[in-house]
Amino acid sequence: MTSFARVTGMPENYTDPSGNTEAFRAFNQTPETAAPTEAPSRLPLIIGAAVVVVVLVALVAWLATG
Repeated sequence: MTSFARVTGMPENYTDPSGNTEAFRAFNQTPETAAPTEAPSRLPLIIGAAVVVVVLVALVAWLATG
């Protein structure tokens, strides 16, 4: 026995959100409540990455000469 998906109509009280242009425009035009914050500094990340690279290069050189 094969079962198929049951397709039914939308309920009578269903409101299509894309059909309400006034509500969409009101949502779209609301001002931002919070000012954008500054991004944190990347300097610690760059310094940490440089330290890791130096340690790896020193380790490879030590293993190659050892």
